[in-house]
Amino acid sequence: MSPRASRGRLDYPYQGLTRQIAQAAADVDHWPAGFSHVDKTLSVGRGLEVFNALAEGIMTWEIQRRAGLHVKAPARAAVGAHIVSGFGVGNLRLPVPCEVVWALEPTLMDGPGGQEVTMAGFGYGTLPGHPALGEEAFIAMLMPDGGVDFRLLAFSRPAGLIYTLGSPVTKLTQAGVTRSYQQAARTLAGGF
Repeated sequence: MSPRASRGRLDYPYQGLTRQIAQAAADVDHWPAGFSHVDKTLSVGRGLEVFNALAEGIMTWEIQRRAGLHVKAPARAAVGAHIVSGFGVGNLRLPVPCEVVWALEPTLMDGPGGQEVTMAGFGYGTLPGHPALGEEAFIAMLMPDGGVDFRLLAFSRPAGLIYTLGSPVTKLTQAGVTRSYQQAARTLAGGF
């Protein structure tokens, strides 16, 4: 796999890779060398109402807010949209700027394992100033049996020496944020 040319200010290779992996008709392991990755799928309920609630929460940044992040972004995820979320307390926050590299409103397509699933979600990539280089995706999936899954995909590596030196803390933080996203997905889907 070769890196793709950078679009705009995005500062990492393999832009759009999370969409390719999300839409793969078979289990794939095409993560780039030198990047850690996350591929977590969580069942959050059943039925179209649950799927719609989760998809809407993903597309309107509610999943980030419910995971405890402060979010500055347009109303809806769309290709090219910039988002700055932040970790911290009050005004003491580390800004993490990203740009949406792909977005998908609810669409029926081939999904994992070759099943036809309805998917919605987006992936965003890091911009300069982010402590990591990479991409993260948030996906709602309505499975053929009516089950609704939340899938989180990400690949990253530290953005510089300071972040490399702090990588043990970064890995713990990423694991905590992953759990927060999963809990947020449960909450978004839980009203049905």
